[in-house]
Amino acid sequence: MQKRQKRYVVITGTSTGIGYDAARKLIHHGFHVFGSLRHIKDGERLKNELGVSFTPLYFDVTDKNAVLDAAQEVKAKIGNAGLAGLVNNAGIAVAGPLMHLPLEQFRHQFEVNLFGVLQVTQAFLPLLGARKKCSHPPGRIINISSTSGRIVYPFLGPYSASKHALGAFSDALRRELMLYGIDVIIIEPGSSKTPIWDKAAKIDYTFCHQTDYDSIFSQASKTSMEQGHKGLPVSTVSQAIYTALTSKRPKSRYPLPSRWLMKWILPRWLPDRWFDKIIARKVKIIK
Repeated sequence: MQKRQKRYVVITGTSTGIGYDAARKLIHHGFHVFGSLRHIKDGERLKNELGVSFTPLYFDVTDKNAVLDAAQEVKAKIGNAGLAGLVNNAGIAVAGPLMHLPLEQFRHQFEVNLFGVLQVTQAFLPLLGARKKCSHPPGRIINISSTSGRIVYPFLGPYSASKHALGAFSDALRRELMLYGIDVIIIEPGSSKTPIWDKAAKIDYTFCHQTDYDSIFSQASKTSMEQGHKGLPVSTVSQAIYTALTSKRPKSRYPLPSRWLMKWILPRWLPDRWFDKIIARKVKIIK
């Protein structure tokens, strides 16, 4: 019986949360995962936990030289086998009232969630088969977006804008890469139980102090974090990633709202002005 050829995948942001669980699931199904991390201690931990089918890559998605070096490292290890997939998962969440948000924070949101995705994608596209007469089957690109990219709540403007832009970027990329047979798939989770909420709590929001939004934003942040800790299990997102990578006919998008009716169907069905008032009252912007 012929031994099945090893399938290789690159996942960004694997230290915790969705990236970690996706690496665990794909390894369980026979993939070899190259996972990006920013700290050596996390790489050692993941090698111990995930075994020989996990190889750490040390780079920040905003560091061009480190990303290119990682792509060369992967190329040297997989030879002519090619990548079966690239999962662009690394991301951050910046929040705050847009009226007072420092421009550098808004810019950093896009540097990580959009420009970083483009930088990583360009570096690994040759290994996914982005060339004519490629010797291996084309791989797939999975971009982890969010339901917030299409349903926008107050104070999440920076994050939602970056994820909305990621959706447009993904649609354009998918249509362009039809030239090589490389598919691009968007996964849009709702609030998920990941450390992104703990990281958001550590961001400096003093720019909002002594403004009309101070107490409103403070309470809205607490509510968002509480909902986040009660959100989707990361295993739901990992299953969608696995399906997107292995299905013969994957969907172009996999929305995964935490509550289908209240968090997806109604917000997209209601007239904008109705939804504006419902949400503004909920977060106490208006009475």
